[in-house]
Amino acid sequence: MKNKFAWIMTPDIEWEEKKELITTGLESRIDHVLDLKDINNIKKLGNIEVISEDENADISIVGINGEGDGTLQLDNDADLNDSNDLKVAKSYKDKGKKVVAYVEINSKKHEELARVLGKVVDYLILVGKDWTIIPLENIIADLQSVEVKLIAAVNSPEEARLAIETLEVGTDGIIFKPKSFKQIKEIAKIIEDASTEKYELKEATVTDIKPVGSGDRVCIDTTSMLIPGEGMLIGSYSKAMFLVHSESLESEYVASRPFRVNAGPVQAYVMVPGNKTKYLSELETGDEVLAVDKDGNSRTVIVGRSKIEKRPLILLEADFDGIKIKSLLQNAETIRLVNDKNEAISVSDIQVGDKLKVFIDQGARHFGMSIEENIIEK
Repeated sequence: MKNKFAWIMTPDIEWEEKKELITTGLESRIDHVLDLKDINNIKKLGNIEVISEDENADISIVGINGEGDGTLQLDNDADLNDSNDLKVAKSYKDKGKKVVAYVEINSKKHEELARVLGKVVDYLILVGKDWTIIPLENIIADLQSVEVKLIAAVNSPEEARLAIETLEVGTDGIIFKPKSFKQIKEIAKIIEDASTEKYELKEATVTDIKPVGSGDRVCIDTTSMLIPGEGMLIGSYSKAMFLVHSESLESEYVASRPFRVNAGPVQAYVMVPGNKTKYLSELETGDEVLAVDKDGNSRTVIVGRSKIEKRPLILLEADFDGIKIKSLLQNAETIRLVNDKNEAISVSDIQVGDKLKVFIDQGARHFGMSIEENIIEK
């Protein structure tokens, strides 16, 4: 599943009112703003990407002010290869700039223009009177093999949900003119929910558990509070991973650290957004990883720090329908996995025959990405 996103298009209001809307958006993780006149003021509010015709814009826009083809009535005989927007977009690209095209879908010819521009620009904003009709489906289907990110202009949370779910794939993002602080937060929540990945967890039977000596172990401290039942998918095999529980539970030996997952040795994999994996040794402050709960629901959390220390390790092996799963974990009472009863169980209490929650990926992986290839991991 792709991560979805939202952009704000600023309404024509006084700067002080506009500033409050942009700040609320930034607090809701909306950090792209389309604005044609206040770029310098916006830049002072935080790390915000500004979409504008200004030469200092982070993303240059074509077609929005009525001087291009995207907002005009096109003649049915018009040669779209001579489109003014296309020429301007190409000139921006030649200068190494990111470009977004703004196209109002007023006719079949505008659909064709969107397809032509979509093969050149980085982003394509599509503006329609009613997204319950066919044009959005057509454009998504025609451009799904192209690198461009499609953005639907919407007026409400309901339209936002419809746009990102169209044809199951949906647009990559939405853009809207905020009417209230509440609307910003509602749309931000829809985008967050749409970006959530669901992992089908299986129950694997433990076949062996034994100490194996010491190694460099990684603790992942996040900037989020993890809750009981939540952890991360960790494993020595990229296509077969255990759900390692967070340290959100109290212990008679140490206080809870609900921001932490004591993950495993440096060579192990952890699941990150986009159904990708990373080696634990690669994680750094600011990276994103997935927190996954006992039901397979996930959310993105940010790494606050990655702490590597030499610790005694334990080898855990399990089997699911003939698929062998192995992982190394720190040999300590506070390290827990999740069993078939949705309970957090310490590695010191796990026995052969116990059933644990695991994720099995049917594809192999290349540089962390799932692919259709046969790779043997032992």
